[in-house]
Amino acid sequence: MTTVILFFSLLMFQQTTHLNEATSITVVVENLQSSEGTLIVSLSSEETFMKAKPEYTLTSKISNGKATVTFENIGPGFYGITVVHDENDNSRMDFDSSGMPTENYGISNNKINPYGPPVWSDAKFEVNGQPLEFNIKLTR
Repeated sequence: MTTVILFFSLLMFQQTTHLNEATSITVVVENLQSSEGTLIVSLSSEETFMKAKPEYTLTSKISNGKATVTFENIGPGFYGITVVHDENDNSRMDFDSSGMPTENYGISNNKINPYGPPVWSDAKFEVNGQPLEFNIKLTR
């Protein structure tokens, strides 16, 4: 009986400990229409999503219509990813005079809001110690 209790205690400890570990998040974008410019990938909390400077930002050159970035040592919590194909390399997303984006973009979960900017509830996901990978499709 002691062996069984010890086994389950160890199993619960390993699961709980694993939930508190930092992990990696890989973002893959494969539908880039050109290799011009840079891909900007941001990882944000609810507090900063589409409102302030994100907690983490990576950039990637584009090769053969594809780009990949990996965020390392990301702690547990809820996050959202935004991606912009910065075609003119000016380090920001560009808009036309009516406020519509002129560069392709995407978010985690690939749920694009057809009536306005991306929404936190569409992009959010949980980090719990397991490595994650997102395949994000861009739209305009």
